[in-house]
Amino acid sequence: MFLVLTGILIPLLQRWRVNQVLGFLAVGTVVGPFGLGLLAQGVPWLAYFTFPQREGINVLADLGVLFLMFMIGLELSAERLWALRRWVFGAGSVQVVFSATLIGGLAYAFGNPVDAAVVLGCVLSLSSTAVVMQLMTERRTLGTPLGQAGFSILMLQDLAVVPLLMLIDVLAKGGSTGVFGLAGFTMLKSVGAIVLIYFLGRRVIRPLFHSFIQQRQPDVFMALTLLSSLGIAGLTAAAGLSMALGAFLAGLLLAETEFRHEVEVTVEPFKGLLMGLFFMSVGMEIDVREVLKTPLLLPLSVVGLFLIKSLVLAVIFRIGGFSWGRAVEGGTLLGQGGEFTFIVVGTATALQLLNPATGKFILLVVSLSLFATPFVAKAGRAFGDWWEKRHPDDMPHLEGAGLELAGGHVILAGYGRVGQLVAQLLSAQGIPFVAVESNPRLVAKLHPLGVPVFFGDAARIELLRKVHADSAAAIVLTMDHPASALHAVKAIRRLYPRLPLLARSRDEKHAQALKQAGATFVIPETLETGLQLSAFVLQTLGVEEGAAAHTIQLERERRIADLLVAPTITEAK
Repeated sequence: MFLVLTGILIPLLQRWRVNQVLGFLAVGTVVGPFGLGLLAQGVPWLAYFTFPQREGINVLADLGVLFLMFMIGLELSAERLWALRRWVFGAGSVQVVFSATLIGGLAYAFGNPVDAAVVLGCVLSLSSTAVVMQLMTERRTLGTPLGQAGFSILMLQDLAVVPLLMLIDVLAKGGSTGVFGLAGFTMLKSVGAIVLIYFLGRRVIRPLFHSFIQQRQPDVFMALTLLSSLGIAGLTAAAGLSMALGAFLAGLLLAETEFRHEVEVTVEPFKGLLMGLFFMSVGMEIDVREVLKTPLLLPLSVVGLFLIKSLVLAVIFRIGGFSWGRAVEGGTLLGQGGEFTFIVVGTATALQLLNPATGKFILLVVSLSLFATPFVAKAGRAFGDWWEKRHPDDMPHLEGAGLELAGGHVILAGYGRVGQLVAQLLSAQGIPFVAVESNPRLVAKLHPLGVPVFFGDAARIELLRKVHADSAAAIVLTMDHPASALHAVKAIRRLYPRLPLLARSRDEKHAQALKQAGATFVIPETLETGLQLSAFVLQTLGVEEGAAAHTIQLERERRIADLLVAPTITEAK
C-alpha cells in the first residue's frame, strides 16, 4: 500500500505542484486509523486500502528518522561548520534559547508543570529540517545568503536534538531534585561513549571502505554504508543513548572522508522513501475529530507558534545583515514545529513528563504547522519581494555575516594527470574547484592532503547535485575511459542544458561523439600531442619559431572548427 502511494499517488500530487511532504501528511491523515481506517471495521475490504493500525509501520518510520540524522551528519563536516560558525553556533543558539524561553514560559502560564514547560519550550523551538530543505530545494534558494543562513540555523537545531533527549532522560529520572548530579553523570557517560565511538570509528570506517571497494561493486558500497549507519546506531543504543545519535555520528565520521558524496547518493533513495513513511505516520496522528473539538484553541496555537518563532528569527536575520523583507521571509520559512517533536513528545509522554492529552494536542499543533508551512512561507516570500520594492535602500549587508556563498566553482570529472594539471592552473588563478574521481586509491592518497577530491561517478546526476553543479561555472571532463566520458556528457546535458561542459577526448572520432552528445568544447588528446610534436619538428628543420607557431595555430583552429561542425554534418546525414 505504501509503495502504491509513493509510486503512483505522490507523483500525481507533484504534477499538481503539491509539496511532497504535504502529500505524505495528507495521505497519512486520509488512510490512517483516524481517517478511512475508522471505517475498516464495518467494511472489511477497506482494510486492504487503509492503515487501521499505525503500529505496523512504526519501525520503518523510525528508520526514516535514522537516515535523516545520518544525512544531517554528512552535511555537518568540520569544515562546513567552521565556515558557517557565526550562523550555526551564534544565531542558531540564540534562536533556540529565546524561542524555548518564550514558548516554555507560555506553556507554564497555561498550567503545565515546570518540567513539562521546559520540554515543550525546547522541542517547539526546533523547526522541520525535512520541510524547509524541501522548500528551499524546490525554490533553488539554498545557495543564496538567506538559504545558507537558514540552513545554518537548522544545523544547530539538529545538533540540539541530542542534548534535548538527554535532558528528558535526566528529568524523568531525577525529577526536580538531584537534577544537576544526575545530569552531570549522564553527560559524562554520554560524552565518553560518543568520544569512544567517534575515535574508534575513525580508525575503522575509512580503512574498511578502502579495503572493500577496490573492485568498485555498487552492492558492496551500499552494504558498507548501511552497516556504518545502522551499526553505529546500534552501538549508541547499547550504550543507553539514542539510535538517532548513533546515525548522526556515523554521518559525521563519513563526512570527513573522500566517500562522502557517493554515500549521500547511495543513501538518498532509502532516506526519501523512509522519510516519506515517517511523514505518513505523522499524518496518521492527526485525528480530525480532535481538531473539531477545539476549533478555536488549536488554530490559535498554530498561529501563536508561527508568530513567536518567526518574530525571533526575523530579528536574528535582521541583526545578521538582511533586509526586513528577507528577514521576515526567513522567519516564516522556519516558523513551524519540527519532525523530531513526534519523537521527543512520544518519549516524554512515555516517561510521564507530559500527560497524554497535552502530548496529543502538541502533536496536532505541530502537524498542522507542517501543513501550513508552504502557504506561510509563500506569503513570507511575497512580503519580502514587496518590501524590497518599496524600500530599495533597505538592502542586506553581509560582509560580516560569515557566509560562504556557493557558486562560481569548477567541477573536474576525473583527477588523473590532466585533471591535476587543470586544477593547478585554476588554483594559481584563485578559482575554486572540486574534483570527482572513480579511482579509490588515488582519492585515498590525495584527499587527506586537503585536495577537494571525492570518490564517485561523474555520470551520476545525484552526485553532481551534491557538488552544486547547478551553481558551477563549468564542468571539465578529463576521464580516461571514452564510454564513461560519453555517458557523463549525456547525463549532465540532460539536467544542465546551459552549463559550459568542456571535455578531453581520446581521439577525433571520440571528440565528435562527445560534441554530438552536448559537450560545449572538446580537445582530443592526440591533437595537442601531434601539434606540439609537429612544432618541434618544424623548428628542427629550420623554420623560425614564430612561423612554426603560426602554422601550428592555424592547423589547431582548422581541426577544432571541424569538430564544431561535425555534429551538424552527422545530423544532416
